[in-house]
Amino acid sequence: MTIAPEAPTTPLVPSRLELEITNRCQLTCPTLCFVKAGPTQGHGTMTVKDWKRVISEAAALGVKKIQLIGGEATLHPGFVEIVEHALDEGLKVEVFSNLFRVRRDHWTLFERPGVSLATSYHADTDEGHDEVTGREGSHAATRANIIEALRRGIRIRVGIVDVLDGQRVEEARAELLALGVTQVHVDRVRAVGNAVKGESLPSTSELCGRCATGTAAVLADGTVTPCVIGRFLPGGQVQDATLERVFTSSQWQQIAASIPAAHADPCGPDCGPNDDSQGGGGTCGPADDGVFPGAAH
Repeated sequence: MTIAPEAPTTPLVPSRLELEITNRCQLTCPTLCFVKAGPTQGHGTMTVKDWKRVISEAAALGVKKIQLIGGEATLHPGFVEIVEHALDEGLKVEVFSNLFRVRRDHWTLFERPGVSLATSYHADTDEGHDEVTGREGSHAATRANIIEALRRGIRIRVGIVDVLDGQRVEEARAELLALGVTQVHVDRVRAVGNAVKGESLPSTSELCGRCATGTAAVLADGTVTPCVIGRFLPGGQVQDATLERVFTSSQWQQIAASIPAAHADPCGPDCGPNDDSQGGGGTCGPADDGVFPGAAH
């Protein structure tokens, strides 16, 4: 009996790839951070060479945009080199930063064509914002750097995660709009990482519905997941395999099929506000609420 060869699997390639390049952060976000990042955490086992290879593979597969996230992505010693490599590969780069501290040379990098910023802002008061981040002075620093980004003409979008009672979310949104931020997205906290309560386990219901198709993530240890929030669904490893091999694997296909589809809405394929090519302003979410990438961070 002749057995026909198995047909090759078409890679399930997302349009956007989140690269969680470090677990180190100046903040602790005790009730929020899905990474459980902090000042004493490391940068993971992926080397700069590994990240550059993954970026090149992503570009070859048709990925259009990467988001560098952590932790605090700018704390990685190879941060600038990673951004420049992605730009050289023709990719758009969004840097998700807490904007607690910004180096002078990083401002120059953020001003380059193809680079944009995203950050989290939790309240319009020092007390409200700093309670979420676990770091005194973080509100004043982040607010000042949002203003500086706007002054420099850098594209920036801001997520507000409603996590604490009396957090003044709507006041924070109004303040950001008054400052000149045009992309402001409010999300609920997702039950992942530090936000998990008691013995509850993460669920696919916490995801936006476009994970593994519109977006995917590579964590600091090389694990590939449907998105940074969907880290409880490992789909492969890029330290011992190519990105294409992960995206063509049956494991990845099964994970994608296990995530409930998003309801119809006006947004594009990304798991957050639409990118420049789509006009901005849309959101994606399960049912009627959206997920801001890094929402639990």
